Amino acid sequence: MRAEMAAMLEAHDIKPTHQRLQIAEVLFARPQHLSADQVLERVNERHGHVSKATVYNTLGLFTRRGLIREVIIDPTKVFYDSTTHPHHHIYNVDTGMLMDLDHDAIDIQGLPAPPEGTVIDGVEVVVRVRPRAAMT
Repeated sequence: MRAEMAAMLEAHDIKPTHQRLQIAEVLFARPQHLSADQVLERVNERHGHVSKATVYNTLGLFTRRGLIREVIIDPTKVFYDSTTHPHHHIYNVDTGMLMDLDHDAIDIQGLPAPPEGTVIDGVEVVVRVRPRAAMT
């Protein structure tokens, strides 16, 4: 698995350092949504100490290079999504769980024209839910 991770990083112009490989192994173990703190915790449980700064810097690098997607729920809640194909999300406000929602499940119409000199790169929707009883 480590050789596959190294090849994937190199294919995205990322030098496969020991710590980057450790972080990639956690992120790509399965399709999932993890916060930076969850990544840090899992890497340190599996491999020993990796600094918080290293995890944040690596997540930023992986995001910029297209390996993962950053899903911003609000300014204090950011998840890193190992599934990069176009899709939306359902976020449970009470449990904090983020789930994938198929791209075709939402029909988006009437997008505004983008500013001059730009094109629309994508649209992502986060549907926030909570238990019905909590709404009363």
